[in-house]
Amino acid sequence: MKEASTPLIVELPAESNITDLLLERVRADPQAALYERKIAGQWEPVSAQNFLEQASSLAKGLIASGISSGDAVAVMSGTRYEWSVLDFAIWLAGAVTVPIYETSSRSQIEWILADSGARLVVVEDAGKLEQLRGVISTSALLGQGPISLWCIEDDGDSPHLSALAAVGSGVSEAELEAARSTATLASVASVVYTSGTTGRPKGCEITHGNFALVAKNAIPFLPELLATGNTRALMFLPLAHVLARAVQVICLASGTTLGHSGSVKELLADLGDFRPTFLLVVPRIYEKVQEAAQLKAEESGRGRIFAWASSTAVRYSQALDARSRGLAGPSPLLRTRHWVFDKLVYAKLRQTFGGQARYTVSGASALGEQQAHFFRGAGIAVLEGYGLTESTAPCTVNTPEHTRVGTVGIPLPGTTIRIADDGEVLVKGIGVFKGYHANQAATSEAFVEDFFRTGDLGSLDSDGFLTITGRKKELIVTAGGKNVSPGPLEAALRNSPLISQAVVLGEGKAFVSALLTLDVAAFERWRVQHGLSVELRQADSSAPLRAELQLAVDAANSTVSRAESIRAFAVLPEDFSVESGQLTPSLKVKRATVLSDYQSVVDRLYPKP
Repeated sequence: MKEASTPLIVELPAESNITDLLLERVRADPQAALYERKIAGQWEPVSAQNFLEQASSLAKGLIASGISSGDAVAVMSGTRYEWSVLDFAIWLAGAVTVPIYETSSRSQIEWILADSGARLVVVEDAGKLEQLRGVISTSALLGQGPISLWCIEDDGDSPHLSALAAVGSGVSEAELEAARSTATLASVASVVYTSGTTGRPKGCEITHGNFALVAKNAIPFLPELLATGNTRALMFLPLAHVLARAVQVICLASGTTLGHSGSVKELLADLGDFRPTFLLVVPRIYEKVQEAAQLKAEESGRGRIFAWASSTAVRYSQALDARSRGLAGPSPLLRTRHWVFDKLVYAKLRQTFGGQARYTVSGASALGEQQAHFFRGAGIAVLEGYGLTESTAPCTVNTPEHTRVGTVGIPLPGTTIRIADDGEVLVKGIGVFKGYHANQAATSEAFVEDFFRTGDLGSLDSDGFLTITGRKKELIVTAGGKNVSPGPLEAALRNSPLISQAVVLGEGKAFVSALLTLDVAAFERWRVQHGLSVELRQADSSAPLRAELQLAVDAANSTVSRAESIRAFAVLPEDFSVESGQLTPSLKVKRATVLSDYQSVVDRLYPKP
């Protein structure tokens, strides 16, 4: 199949905008808990009416500060409740939100502020405030006038949001409504800068229609998640990422109570206290949860039971997949084993996610099939989806009714997926952005026949399920002329509990190789089990460890031809991180940065004759 579409379910008036979704929730039930906010360790509900009042108060402050229709307002903060309030305050003021990752470098901040023309910036704390002041005072790019700075946290000295709200006390409701109603579905709601795995970030203009139409159509498309009543979601991904903000708008439109967890250290505790009914998760979280559960089982002497339970979960999920394709489903014996392990193992695993989450949505990067089968078999369905910043994140997703593990699902309503002759995935529909901010050349290059060129390679099966097979620009061409897609090999390598990250390389080389990083906890467990004193920085020279990793390499190689197989690998002395610049904030590997940082290691893999 070369093209697949899903018809639009919900249309919206052209003159409406995202804030109409909030007003709709308030009219439906002003006292309904749109959010729960963690204060002094306790989750406290925030009603729709209260949220509207808070956002309106800040919107008036923005208007009084000189922000008018179409102006850019930047937000640089971790994931927290105030981010949501600010987003809607900016939209109520008729302005445009420009998110900045809290981990952004000085040059990235400077470029985003200059390119977007932001005249007002809200930062999280005093530390970020000083960082922004330093950037602004010394920048050669920011010469277009003063930039007003405000702070979310109140330390007694910084310009706090309460002061911004006070500034707007003289703005009338009529003035606020006039500002709010200036935006239409076609208006830009946010300029979201690509996280920049390569090159300078480009600003993607996401419209009110992109956010609102995706939200309103996701609800009937995923009723099991969003339309069952008393739905709850906990957000811990960076709100600077378009996927997190798209899901946030979806939650508001569906009446899902949303909480925020801004610390990875507190996440497990927050999941237990908040008890979400569904979660938005990135693949690394699944891997961490599975590894932690395995470690706990082994330390308690139940490692063999956990291994049997894992194998049963995967086989059970694979049988469900077979049944969806018209083949035989789980056998009676497999169903019995699954029932036993559900009592012994799976129920405890589900408690890790709070005990109520029956569905998780995986996005941001590719998820390994083993993890997807394991969690679905354990009673937590993994609905893998696909999208980009330019498509307002989700453009395809597996649904509870239509799931095929290994694919990224079918198109969302109002979306068409096309496979070009060279295998590139093209997308057209309600989520596709307006264009790149102030960059018409890049915008023109990104489209062909009204379809956005994703740069990803993929295929569609006979039922319209999309499978991503690689990245067009990352396609490796060996010296022998063999095309190798690194993505599937890297995902297969990460199936090993020992391997945290993998980067496959071999452009212009005689063979394919890989750079591997180790999961610290898994490595420590393996080292103790084998009675070895080797440290992480010495891992590459450990013969027993390399033999263990070779098994993972062999398993990955079994999925490709000999010409595409990995012939050599190196173990790096530390894992990739956002702080090192080797991962994007959404935990995607920056291949160019990794290859540059470890050029000497690459040279050893390919010694000169």
